[in-house]
Order: sequence, then structure tokens, then C-alpha cells
Amino acid sequence: MKYRVLVVDDQEPLRDVIRMMLESGGYETVEVADAAALQVAFGGPPPDAVLLDLKLPDADGLDLLPLIKRQWPGSEVIVLTGHASFETAVEAIKRGAFHFQQKPIDPKGLLNLLSKALERKSLKEEANALRATVSALSGGTVPVFNSPAMKKVLTLLERVAPSDAAILVTGESGSGKEIIADLIHALSGRKGQCVKINCAALPKDLIESELFGHKKGAFTDAKTDKTGLFREANGGTLLLDELAEMPIETQSKLLRVLQDKKVRPVGDSVDFPVNCRIVASTNRKIDEAIRTGKLREDLYYRIGVVSVALPPLRERREDILPLANSFLHRFAKEENRPATGFTPAAQDRLQAFDWPGNIRQLVNEIYRAVLIADDALVDVEHLNLPQFSQGVEADVPGLTLMEKTERAKIIEVLEQTGGNKFKTAKLLGIGRQTLYNKLRAYQIAA
Repeated sequence: MKYRVLVVDDQEPLRDVIRMMLESGGYETVEVADAAALQVAFGGPPPDAVLLDLKLPDADGLDLLPLIKRQWPGSEVIVLTGHASFETAVEAIKRGAFHFQQKPIDPKGLLNLLSKALERKSLKEEANALRATVSALSGGTVPVFNSPAMKKVLTLLERVAPSDAAILVTGESGSGKEIIADLIHALSGRKGQCVKINCAALPKDLIESELFGHKKGAFTDAKTDKTGLFREANGGTLLLDELAEMPIETQSKLLRVLQDKKVRPVGDSVDFPVNCRIVASTNRKIDEAIRTGKLREDLYYRIGVVSVALPPLRERREDILPLANSFLHRFAKEENRPATGFTPAAQDRLQAFDWPGNIRQLVNEIYRAVLIADDALVDVEHLNLPQFSQGVEADVPGLTLMEKTERAKIIEVLEQTGGNKFKTAKLLGIGRQTLYNKLRAYQIAA
């Protein structure tokens, strides 16, 4: 899928530079020079991301931010400014911006920032899709979690959600950690809101102010008091997404807040009591994160009172088809496409694939298939999936170089023959039983 980026800046030479940079990166670009032209653009299709200059000739970018988010709630906004200040950056993020980029533009930095923004957009879309599919928890439609592994997770959540215990959700990227946080909050009965922060998305010098708040005059750009997310989440739930990416010194202050149940804003001398449920998540392996100094061990013991490990999609294959059908029906309705289901061959291909990108990858694959399928049933030709999965790794650990080469050759010939083992064995010059033995030894799933 080609992402569409809207550039809002009154400097034509800069727009030209950004356009060439983005197009070389595979993005589709649209340009407007001022707020008036932006209003016209509101009538067109929503972009995936917006690069917004804060100083336009007919408007202040900060004032335009809420308008953009209301018109295009799914679009991520990165603000561009030549006059960045701490307070301006905080205010831009508060009004809905993903991040900010200082002028003169650093091409590599901007592309990295845009990539992260679009990844967050995908995560939001995944979470919205999953919210619709887990309605069975509140008496909705057919359950989409049929696997024993996920039923075990949901049983655990039903037991622990009503408590005040902190919960740590672990799992591979794309496995649905944010939706699990939403479920915990929904099942907790807490009246407050579920406030979320991505610890990897904010600069080091912003995260403490975002979490704990700050006092007016605490630093140069602190022109007003800031409450902080802990107090905003009072009576509700606070999700600390990607906890292991939080600066280690901030983790130390976080531990004190969790122990004392009080928060002191930056530059203040007064502690404020807080009562919010803490849910943290990470895609890192805990023991490795502690060993490498990414996560404080004492913080882990405090925040991981209950640990919920989300299995990857390849370990809960019973969930693949229910999820795929749920996504198919939603996308077909949204895009006005004829798809109503999958052929038996397509179902087999979906279930046989290992899904290294987990549910996020499944969402994107089904969306693509719905767009290109002209018939009621999505078939294998509409799926961009290999017939034989090579697993999450490119090879099997422990194999010699010669064995790895042989494994790759077997997979290649299987693809050529459409999975015909007799033809594959003949082309490879080996017997069928020898081929079967190698399929098992090399963990090639047919």
C-alpha cells in the first residue's frame, strides 16, 4: 500500500525538497500552501499523514491541528517549525500531533519520524478492528478468540481486571497488546478514562513532564501549569506502552510514584495523590531487557504483579480464520467491495502461514485482498502469501550451512511444483520418503 502524505507549508522550495524526498521513499504527496487551501483539501480523501508548518500566512498551525484531527481522525500529524520550543512541542502533542520536526529539515530524521507515525496509525487501525471483534466479551456476536491460549488469557483478564493490581502485557509486535489494555479497562469497572502514552514516541526531555506534569516556571518554556497523565488518569487506567523504551532515570521516578501513590510535578514542592490502574506493555523479552539495562528489575517486580503473555498468531491458529473473516466483512463494508468470505484454498493458505507480523500483518493482508478481489470469495490468487511457510526466522536454528542451503532449495522446488511432493522429490533426485523426512527435519510446513 502506498501511503499518502499531505504537506502544508507556504515555502514552495521547501515543499519541492520534501516532495522529492518523500517520493524517493515511495510516498504519494499532496501539497498546499496555506490554511485556505487546506480547507479545500478537507473535501478530498484523507491522507495517511500530514506535515504541518506551524507558521502559515493566514493561520497558526497550532490552531489548525484540532481541525485536522477532527476532519481526519486517522491521519497522523507531524508539525514543522523553525522556532521550536519545549512549550510549543508539548502543546502540539497535546492537540493531537504525533511529533515535531525542526527546520532546516533533516531528511533522514523526517523519514524515520514519518515511518514511526505511520506505524502508530497501523496500530490504531488494528486496535479499532480488534475492538469490534471482541464484542463477545460483553454479550456481542460470535467470539473471535477460539484458541485455548487466548481463552486462557481472557479468563485471566476477567479475574484480575476488577482488582487494582498492575498488569504487564508482553508479546511480539502486532500481537494486540493495546486492545488487551482496553479490555482490562473495560472489565475493571473504573469510571475514569483510559489514558495512553507510548514511551518510545516522546523525546527524553518531554516524557517526565507528560507523565508527572510540571509547575509554571519550572523551566524556560513552562509558561503554564501542566497536570500530567497520572492525574489525568485518576480513577481510570494509565497504559504505559513500550515501557522498556522509557529512559532509565524516568523509570526510577516512576517506581517512586507507584510505591507512594503520589506524584510531584516537575518544579513543584507539593505531592498530589493519584489513584489509577497501571497497565504496561512491551515487545521485549523481560529477562533480556533487564540484563541489557533497558528495564529496571525493581520496576518490573512492582509493575508486573500480574503478567499477561500474548502468544503470537502462529501459536493460536484457531483464531486466524475468525479474525480474518471479521476483518474481511468490515473492510468489504467500508470499501463497498463484493467479498463475503474465503475459498477453502484461501482458508488453508491463511491458516498455514506463520504471520511474523501477527495480527497487524493479518489486517493489512485482508485489506489488500478485499480491495483486489472482484468476486464474493477471496481466493489464494488474491493473497500475497507463500504456500510454504519458512517460519519467523529465515532458517531453523542449529542447521549447518549445507543444511540451510538444502532447506531453501526444497522450499523453492515445492513452490515451483505447487506443492506436489512426487514432482518435488523427482526434481530433487530423492525418494518421496526421504523428502518427507527432510520436511520434518527442516520444519517446512506444507
